[in-house]
Amino acid sequence: MDTSQQQIPDNTHAPEPVTLAQAFWYWLKLGFISFGGPAGQIAIMHQDLVEKKRWISERRFLHALNYCMVLPGPEAQQLAVYIGWLMHKTWGGIIAGTLFVLPSLFILIFLSWIYLAFGNVPAVAGILYGIKPAVVAIVLFASYRIGSRALKNGVLWGMAAAAFLAIFAFNVPFPAIVLAAGLIGYVGGRVAPEKFATGGGHGKAKDSFGAALIADDTPTPAHARFSWARLLRIAFVGAAIWAAAMLLLVEQFGWQGVYTQMGWFFTKAALLTFGGAYAVLPYVYQGAVEHYHWLTPLQMMDGLALGETTPGPLIMVVAFVGFVGGWSRALFGPDALFLAAASAASVVTFFTFLPSFIFIFLGGPLVESTHGDLKFTAPLTGITAAVVGVILNLAVFFAYHVLWPQSWAGRFEWFSALLVTVALIALLRYRVGVIPVILGCGGAGLVYRLMA
Repeated sequence: MDTSQQQIPDNTHAPEPVTLAQAFWYWLKLGFISFGGPAGQIAIMHQDLVEKKRWISERRFLHALNYCMVLPGPEAQQLAVYIGWLMHKTWGGIIAGTLFVLPSLFILIFLSWIYLAFGNVPAVAGILYGIKPAVVAIVLFASYRIGSRALKNGVLWGMAAAAFLAIFAFNVPFPAIVLAAGLIGYVGGRVAPEKFATGGGHGKAKDSFGAALIADDTPTPAHARFSWARLLRIAFVGAAIWAAAMLLLVEQFGWQGVYTQMGWFFTKAALLTFGGAYAVLPYVYQGAVEHYHWLTPLQMMDGLALGETTPGPLIMVVAFVGFVGGWSRALFGPDALFLAAASAASVVTFFTFLPSFIFIFLGGPLVESTHGDLKFTAPLTGITAAVVGVILNLAVFFAYHVLWPQSWAGRFEWFSALLVTVALIALLRYRVGVIPVILGCGGAGLVYRLMA
């Protein structure tokens, strides 16, 4: 062997090809460590796949991420699907996307069972009492964080304010707000492009971490090249899978059955998750709490807290919604509450994430045509602006139920207000992470309730 070649730094040559089995174990590990919301999950993948393993170059990584940002759905999970698909075809994408959410589904089912089975135990009730104010602070912080990044001019501020008034004062359905904001963004991108040219991107590649398996100049693999026949085939297969699942539920439970309605409702929710999980939470709240009554407002808040403290996309809170709905309706009788609840959580998760796979497999070959194109990014900018107002409305609703749990006529929960204030200061001023805030407030709530 030529020893001179051994002196060349490792990063000057692309790594050895990665087998599907090797990728499987990485995606499984990622499913257990993907804390921190989409920003944290994307950072983990960048560090692993771009910097350490060098499976994909930074430019290709960011290009894929920009495409996922335009889509409805959890962008971090879709990015995993995209990279898995690019490396190992369709099965690679299915494995990557499934393992990204499967661990969090099992963890949430377990935590949801503890919540419903033991939630009235004083210690557990005290912890939950403290967690609810933390959730109010977290949602307020999310509104601020998204708003500070998205609202770059008066037009976008006006859209955020209009969205808040529409849902708060007039109870306009969330889908109508998203549609109107998208149309305004589309028209605005043509009439006043400088006002709508601020969204849809994640920056440009700045660093080189060495040769990658999928480098900047690596030709597009054969399976990733666009063809109309392939597009139509994937669209047909995706629609057939969805239709078969829905028909199975209709046959077993009828159209008005809880499982069927969950499948239909969360399919619509999956198509409206522009701007991240916090954007779709108001829609889930409107439907699951106010329309279907699958759970109460306070249970929704507890579910959001559980979602924040588990790995996987925050939108996995829908699994908690399904679990509580299946449990409360005792769909298989009083002796099979866990089975009914776990089945509902699985149904909800399936219908929430199925569209993400279809979008990636359909649009992956077209990713080059979407990069930096204003006609794609301007509607997203408009939707994101409206989402800020919608999230603020959600925070107001949560704050009302936490601070006046017995309505306006009841007593004001001063300790909850104190926890909201402290948690918000910790998030805004001291940049404390979400999980420490939840744990700290939960501990404070436990001490307060045990001493009361």
